Amino acid sequence: MGKAKKLKLQRAAIKPNARKTNANAKPKPADPSPKAKQNSHSIPPTIPFDPEDRILLIGEATSYDSHSLLLSKYPQAGAHVRDLEAEGQKVLYGVDATRLGKAGGGGKEVRSGPWDRIVFNFPHVGGLTKDVNRQVRHNQELLVGFFRSALPLLAPGGSIVITVFEGEPYELWNVRDLARHVGLKVGRSFRFQSAGYPGYQHARTLGNIEGGGGWKGENRAARTYVFENVGEDVQQRVGKKRKRMESDDEEEED
Repeated sequence: MGKAKKLKLQRAAIKPNARKTNANAKPKPADPSPKAKQNSHSIPPTIPFDPEDRILLIGEATSYDSHSLLLSKYPQAGAHVRDLEAEGQKVLYGVDATRLGKAGGGGKEVRSGPWDRIVFNFPHVGGLTKDVNRQVRHNQELLVGFFRSALPLLAPGGSIVITVFEGEPYELWNVRDLARHVGLKVGRSFRFQSAGYPGYQHARTLGNIEGGGGWKGENRAARTYVFENVGEDVQQRVGKKRKRMESDDEEEED
């Protein structure tokens, strides 16, 4: 957590945060067309934060797992954590993304914001069930809980950044609608390009796979959404309307 200029996302390969970690599902990667591959290399990556931003990285500078469980599942995480801490960043363990700022959600360390950007790349609860509809609902519950807990922690003008894979079953999550019901709107969205974070590797919820596995998340099409607080727009509109009314009153008095 901290300033973007100090954060090294490419080294924060701690697994994406989730409330459950017993995933064993193996989604099939999308096979992007040659045209899509060419376009992904020709378009410069979009980085959704600035060097001066205060950033809370869920699942990358936080972990749902305890420190010992994290290292047992991802032995390489120890080096990543040391690199982050060497840069003056804080790494938190046992952080539930649906309880941010509360007990079990990072407590006062997370409440110490406000945060300009709260980033949650590739949220997933893991393989709780083989039933697609139930699995979708579990992930929707995770996202709604995350949105609700993250929204009060934003600084004025701050945003929540979510990255999810494209295609099914991820499109069934209806991320935009979930955010809208919580009081957020999409400010912009763009294709996630791992090339923007040299050394980035997608980590799966269940831990490392012996031999590395054939599924590479960093090669699968994904999209990043930047959500903004709808309430701020309402406040701005009310403020402008109040100023116009006060101006009209002053003109009538003259």
